[in-house]
Amino acid sequence: MTITDIVELDKKRNKIFIDGEFAFVLYKGELKDFGIKTGAQISDATYKEIVEGVLYKRCKLRAMNLLQKKDYTVKQLRDKLAEGLYAPDIIDDAIGYVKMYKYLDDDRYARDYITYHMSTRSKNRIIQDLMKKGISKEDLLPIMEELYSEESGDVELEQVRALLDKKHYDPDTTDFKEKQKIMAFLVRRGFQMSTIRKAMDCYDEA
Repeated sequence: MTITDIVELDKKRNKIFIDGEFAFVLYKGELKDFGIKTGAQISDATYKEIVEGVLYKRCKLRAMNLLQKKDYTVKQLRDKLAEGLYAPDIIDDAIGYVKMYKYLDDDRYARDYITYHMSTRSKNRIIQDLMKKGISKEDLLPIMEELYSEESGDVELEQVRALLDKKHYDPDTTDFKEKQKIMAFLVRRGFQMSTIRKAMDCYDEA
């Protein structure tokens, strides 16, 4: 294997190309440690030492440091580690490591997210938010059903009523055009029309 190019990534790191293809990123001081220079040969043993002795450990440490600062879903952490140009198998190893020690858990992330936002966001909005973070709808629905069943009353109905109050909705004084405008606003917030109508009917019955 031949080092065909060394490209500066930033002031501290360089991208290493072997046989014309990107291989990995090393700090500048490591180039000297491993004899990395353009045109030089790199042995299988040295390559293995770099990947297994340096990059695997570095990626795990990076994953741990990220998770110390805030929670991530598996997808979010994978994307973040990919920014460091680690190979997919190295990222997989780091993901497996932090999952093994329960530092990374999509189920826990979803439960915490739902519990925190369920009083202010619609179910649809929460589902869309978590799907963007890489958690599947199939995994989310049972968790949502469980958490919402533990709440007293209809959480979404109360949210819509609170928003109607905020919009100063009054069935006696709000004309048709303004009512349609309010309904459209609530739909954009992710609420079902059936819930919106039910909340509005509560005002008519009051």
